[in-house]
Amino acid sequence: MTTRIDGWAREMLERPGVFGTLATVSADGAPFQAVVWYLVRGDTLVINSKVGRVWPTNLLRDPRCSLAIEDGYDWVGVRGRVEAVTDQATAQADIAEMARRYKAADLDEAERMIREGFEPQERISFIVHVDRITEHPDA
Repeated sequence: MTTRIDGWAREMLERPGVFGTLATVSADGAPFQAVVWYLVRGDTLVINSKVGRVWPTNLLRDPRCSLAIEDGYDWVGVRGRVEAVTDQATAQADIAEMARRYKAADLDEAERMIREGFEPQERISFIVHVDRITEHPDA
């Protein structure tokens, strides 16, 4: 059962321009981290990558992950398991939505990134089903 994302955690996760640090488990059992864009969809998060990178390869092998989302000393920790989405139309739509979110101040640049950077790539999305949320508002 997915944990609900609500209250302060939802507000924090929906702040514009905030990145996530994703932790996955490597084949040798070691942790691997990467900074990622993400979307909040209902009570899940969506992340996306070019196929073949380390962290998506890790998630295809072991779906457990952790994300830390910080804004100064405010942070939210999310633990969960992912569901891979390999359909290219969906994965491309996800990365385009992320580009427009993270490049909202320069939508021409977002569209250039989508057209020249992402559309030629094979992409994969992951839906993060949240098992646990840790909140740390700097109050």
